[in-house]
Amino acid sequence: SPSGTMGRFTVWDYVVFAAMLLVSAVIGIYYAFAGGGQKTSKEFLMGGRSMSALPVALSLTASFMSAVTVLGTPAEIYRYGAIFCIFAITYALVVLCSAEIFLPVFYKLGITSTYEYLELRFNKYLRLCGTVLFIIQTASKPQSCSMTLYTGIVIYAPALALNQVTGFDLWGAVVATGVVCTFYCTLGGLKAVVWTDVFQVGIMVAGFSSVIIRAVVVQEGIGRIVNDSYYGGRLNFWDFNPNPLQRHTFWTIVIGGTFTWTGIYGVNQSQVQRYIACKSRFHAKMSLYINLVGLWAILACAALCGLALYSIYKDCDPWMAKQVSALDQLMPYLVLDIFHDFPGLPGLFVASAYSGTLSTVSSSINALAAVTVEDLIKPYFRSLSEKKLSWISMGMSLFYGGVCIAMAALASLMGALLQAALSIFGMVGGPLLGLFALGILCSFANGIGAFVGLVSGFVISLWVGIGSQIYPPLPERTKPLYLSTAGCNISSGNLTSTENPLTTVFTTPTAERPALADNWYSLSYLYFSTLGTLVTVVVGIIISLLTGGLKQNTDRKFLLTKEDFLSNFSRSKSETEVLNWKRFTVAAEGTDNPAFSHIEMDVASNNNKVNGLHI
Repeated sequence: SPSGTMGRFTVWDYVVFAAMLLVSAVIGIYYAFAGGGQKTSKEFLMGGRSMSALPVALSLTASFMSAVTVLGTPAEIYRYGAIFCIFAITYALVVLCSAEIFLPVFYKLGITSTYEYLELRFNKYLRLCGTVLFIIQTASKPQSCSMTLYTGIVIYAPALALNQVTGFDLWGAVVATGVVCTFYCTLGGLKAVVWTDVFQVGIMVAGFSSVIIRAVVVQEGIGRIVNDSYYGGRLNFWDFNPNPLQRHTFWTIVIGGTFTWTGIYGVNQSQVQRYIACKSRFHAKMSLYINLVGLWAILACAALCGLALYSIYKDCDPWMAKQVSALDQLMPYLVLDIFHDFPGLPGLFVASAYSGTLSTVSSSINALAAVTVEDLIKPYFRSLSEKKLSWISMGMSLFYGGVCIAMAALASLMGALLQAALSIFGMVGGPLLGLFALGILCSFANGIGAFVGLVSGFVISLWVGIGSQIYPPLPERTKPLYLSTAGCNISSGNLTSTENPLTTVFTTPTAERPALADNWYSLSYLYFSTLGTLVTVVVGIIISLLTGGLKQNTDRKFLLTKEDFLSNFSRSKSETEVLNWKRFTVAAEGTDNPAFSHIEMDVASNNNKVNGLHI
């Protein structure tokens, strides 16, 4: 260990952290009043559809990165090795699928909530199913972002990890982040969410970079870090074992990961809402492709941090030496260890972890408000004016912000239970992806088929999910790598009395595991989503064909067509043609954004009135 004495938090660290919260709040206030404020619910929830590609791309990257990425991924690489980096391939596939399959359809329909699509394509009952699932759903993996249950954990988990290591005030942090987040979401709407995300990505990269640079200095060069990692077996990039029960192999990550993440990027409201808010389809696609670069950069940073962790602690693992009680406390531990002479830098790291939290929570709040207003309020109260709807949207943001803080309090009381509920709700992502895929790719899929498919996919996912919670997979399936405490000077000061979590894993009696536990329930968690998607699609197709799906006449605009794909190659020409062509059939098409300019919002609202669109 680089130093005998561990630092604690100083005044400067709190100052840095408070500055980050303050800037976020100021951005919210700015967008509350800029350009005449948020006059319509469309402006509040969709930024008036005038965003350009770069801020949206950074925003997508930010909300993908929760504090779980900042604290969890380096620890994951420290424990299981760099095979996690194969996700780089996964992200590329995910972005490709989202940009070429789902985006064109959602964008040309001009919808606010992705679940509106389900009503247009199938019927209003499926829209309700989708909406309700989404509001309770948590996206497929704790690393990613979504919804109410999950948001509680997203706020609470990092606060707890940082509190136990740095003594950073636990409830102060939870309440401060929750309140600031709710504040700028309620005042500024989607524009505030996007621009605070841009700021927060900056903070996250700064936090990561400071750790990497300092670790390289401490280890006297990056060569030593790579060398240690190589000899410690941490550079295990290639594992082509086709066994679907292995937790991470090349195939589970590329195939399973692609399905899991497409459920988030392709059809999850909190992501889709943002790229649909772009001012043209070209900008929307660009935002996804630029965001891919961001995802790669963040993966690289997290991987370097993980390898640096291993290189510094290879002879004395703080977790087995009982210095920290859980793996996600390793990063804060390292930060205090290497920055003990640099006041303010631990604060920067904590700010970067919380930036992850803020961006994830704010996108959740905004998406929940959008779904509630569009799917649960608008269809049933048709007489509401735009002004009222924009006030209701703000009210919903405020309400969900409160719910998230309450959920964080709940997470502190029953963390393990919520964690289990989380992974089970994560199963929802697969069947929902299957449902949208059916609608967009199969012209003959009908409402009955889609519903039966959704239910069967859901049931199978829940079965595996609950099974894997009751009988967790054996250690030989997860392949943790060797950690050593040989070089430890155990008599050091701040020992925490928590028992080593490893012991609890190995003491589960293996006698009464049923036959299903070691093959069916041990499926890699990345395949849960895949299973749900495939079951939904296959069952949906069969039932649709049996119930006369071929006879129905589906409107082409709800499907992915050849033109959608080809228009990529003639982008400048088709962009203008499409716009001119839309001018005439505009009422039927849904809003295809008329405000095709860099001018602020007022233009958009006037044009909308001129064209007599439904907004």
